[in-house]
Amino acid sequence: MKISLRHICLLAAALALTACDNKDLCFNHSDHVARYATKVAIDYELLWEQPYEGHTDWAADWSSLGLDMSYDDLRPSIPEGIRMLAFAADGMRTENNLQPRGEEIALPPGDNSILFFNNDTEFIVFNDMYAYESASATTRSRSRQTYKGNPHYVPSRQNSSDEVTVAAPDMLFGHYIDRYTQNIVTTPQQLDITMHPLVFTYVVRYRFDHGYNYVALARGALSGMAGAVYLHDGHTSKEAVTILYDCELRPWGVEAIVKAFGIPDFPNPSYSRNPGNFAINLEVRLHNGKILNYFFDITDQVADQPHGGVISVDGIKISDDEGGGSQGSGFDVDVDGWGEFKDVPIEF
Repeated sequence: MKISLRHICLLAAALALTACDNKDLCFNHSDHVARYATKVAIDYELLWEQPYEGHTDWAADWSSLGLDMSYDDLRPSIPEGIRMLAFAADGMRTENNLQPRGEEIALPPGDNSILFFNNDTEFIVFNDMYAYESASATTRSRSRQTYKGNPHYVPSRQNSSDEVTVAAPDMLFGHYIDRYTQNIVTTPQQLDITMHPLVFTYVVRYRFDHGYNYVALARGALSGMAGAVYLHDGHTSKEAVTILYDCELRPWGVEAIVKAFGIPDFPNPSYSRNPGNFAINLEVRLHNGKILNYFFDITDQVADQPHGGVISVDGIKISDDEGGGSQGSGFDVDVDGWGEFKDVPIEF
């Protein structure tokens, strides 16, 4: 049998086409292999406060405060990364780091309990992460030489008369799934989640009746706030702490934006509008170098704002005798030497 040149050309073309088809199939092969895979898609609830019954509707009444920021300016940004902990029925724990909006991951087959939280924090300390029920977040201790406690605040810890002072927490989001079943699939399963805030913001405002012109620097302390939050359901610990923070000077007075886990032991079925004792401090350094402290009971304000809000105190006065000597004294006020801040880990 003779094979013509025409037959040889046709055979070569057919082999070339077949090779191309096989190459395409190889490139797409992994998309059709059965495996344990889930595509996690992440959304966020960007709230800085959670209103409750009896709470002022700050979103509606914001303009009445006369602030140089909008209500939406206080909304948190989405984090830079998410950590996912999956607890399988056999006790195996799987850890994955995800992009902020999610990505495809592999989970152990069968049922899993899954915990999500952002992993880009600086002051948050994570504790007892071996099980979702015990996983919690605290913050770091912070000391101040000039802060000796608030006379309006009674520490809630048993057998202790000392306030535990800490730094404000970073923004923290969380989400928990009690049961998620990972099947073997050729196309990844879709898992849509919404990250909820576990840290909230208090706008703290201090107004003066006299002598504000003498103030050079200011900082404060918020007593009675929760020391920890549990990641799986967002309830806070019974232990209370005092949050130390710096303040900004505004034309109308002193302002601070303070993050917190909220009030202790919340939410709970027996929550009432008398959840505890809350107090606030303002420490100012005058242009003449003097340091003054002011203390306020704010229990009524915080009782109606367990998860963020606006705290306002007024009537502060600095006498001319206290503030005198600032004009032309040549005293240069800065933060150096104005009490020591020291941050170290703390566990509850």
